Amino acid sequence: MTSLITQENVSAEMRDGSVLKADIYRPDDGGQHPVLLLRTPYWKLNPRYINSARKLAEQGYTVICQDMRGRYDSEGDFKWQFMDNSLTGDAEDGYDTVEWAANLKHSDGQIGTWGHSYDGWTSWRMAELQPPSLKAIHASGMGTKSLDMNFGIFETGRRLEWTYMMAADMRRRSGVSHGPHSPVEAVNQWRSIERGKWIWYLPFSDMPDEPFSGLTPQLRTYYREQNIEMWNFDAVHPKINVPAGMFTGWWDRVIGTVNQFTGLETNGPEHLRGQHRMVVGPWSHMMTTLNRDLGPIDYGAQAEETWENLILRWYDYQFKGIDDGIGSEPGVKLFILGANEWTFEDEWPLNRAETVPYYLHSDGSANTPQGDGSLSDDQPSSENPDTYSYDPHDPVMSVMDIDAQAMPRDQKPLDGRHDVLVYQTEPFKSPMRFIGPVELELWASSDALDTDWTAKLVVVEKSGLAVNLTYGIMRARYRDGFDKEILVEPDTPCKYTIKLNPVGIELQPGQRLRLDVSSSDFPNFDRNHNTGKDFWSDSELKVAKQTVFHNSEMPSRLLLPLVSKK
Repeated sequence: MTSLITQENVSAEMRDGSVLKADIYRPDDGGQHPVLLLRTPYWKLNPRYINSARKLAEQGYTVICQDMRGRYDSEGDFKWQFMDNSLTGDAEDGYDTVEWAANLKHSDGQIGTWGHSYDGWTSWRMAELQPPSLKAIHASGMGTKSLDMNFGIFETGRRLEWTYMMAADMRRRSGVSHGPHSPVEAVNQWRSIERGKWIWYLPFSDMPDEPFSGLTPQLRTYYREQNIEMWNFDAVHPKINVPAGMFTGWWDRVIGTVNQFTGLETNGPEHLRGQHRMVVGPWSHMMTTLNRDLGPIDYGAQAEETWENLILRWYDYQFKGIDDGIGSEPGVKLFILGANEWTFEDEWPLNRAETVPYYLHSDGSANTPQGDGSLSDDQPSSENPDTYSYDPHDPVMSVMDIDAQAMPRDQKPLDGRHDVLVYQTEPFKSPMRFIGPVELELWASSDALDTDWTAKLVVVEKSGLAVNLTYGIMRARYRDGFDKEILVEPDTPCKYTIKLNPVGIELQPGQRLRLDVSSSDFPNFDRNHNTGKDFWSDSELKVAKQTVFHNSEMPSRLLLPLVSKK
């Protein structure tokens, strides 16, 4: 094993005089090596960072883990990513850090980045400013648009847990004695003590400052701005002048990463097109754990991977000229669920995908999996609509990870709910492969002034195991765009086009595909109060009567991307 040297809390001065602190891991050989840079708000001493940094350094890299501005050992004020980018200073800090790193004694001047989610954000932001020493980026788990992740609705469970965890350092920095001071302590306390209090809190405008400490003002602003695009990396792609490696998973909440690849290949500098790489595996947002089994399904030995190997394969090629085939591979590598195999494609989405409709059918009793709802390619004629009551006092709960971090789970706990409409295919007789974006065209009405419509795709096994595949949601007031808030005309049918996260699956003989339609997915998303009032200050909850239509005039249908196996 390669002997390593660790340098702790090394100072890097930014253009405004603020000093950011980093730990450096490097081979103890006296040589110069390419630099792999991580800039994170999550604490550079997080064990997962230390573990990854050491593994990367052992393979001949100088690895830097830096606390971002206003986090842990670094100076300045922390401004989070859910605001106008010009206010955060992350791009400028990234540029300055890259050039600082290039001039370190044990750097060979080649700088690359590594990191997922927020750490991927920092890579995209610094690359936008084109620091001269930045030669490639690894930037995964970060979509092009914030609205592709939150659908214009506050992600109650995940965002409150995340903010509570992030607030641990704010408490430490301010000298507040009560409350957790470390991320691990914060997550444990949130899940065991605080969660049940705050995810149900109304009105949100009256939430006290204490739970979220110094981040409360930013949280309040963000809550009020759910329909505002915060990231818009589409405008950044023409400025990315280095090759980019991107990684995500089919259950990644931020699977909008796939749009980063599309944006670079269509709008990025032409001389780099064909040099970018994207991998989509059978994984969730937690990319540091890439096992063959996620939830109740074992995807086989082909699914096994390590986070560090994905990074090393990319940078060994970019910085060391080690080509194990990556140089000639097509740009897109996809793990096909069900078939449990990898496939390569030249683009995303796939040009050869055929959009096929599956129409919703019932005789008005699609409530619960035991109802008469079905999905087929037969167009509907005269059919009775389905109805249910959506009560925000008793929302349909998210059956995922504890705070709605997307994860495959058996959906059986929801089987008895009459406020979930269920439409499912007959068992497939032959393999059917679907790869790409998914949409639901839903004809529906409500007696409320505003409401939500949810869509969840579920794979039903012969055994009865029903595992979620993908999901989407639409807040009715945003049906004509996030920049147009239009309340609902009560009891008037309207067509809602709901985008679901993309899929990559081969359904096998005997399996069914199921569509669950409802009006809540809590705490994955905030409850719609059904009042049409400002969701920030409103504490009233109203029961809504919901109707879903599927007839010749209003043919609700699921649109799936069918592809032929190569």
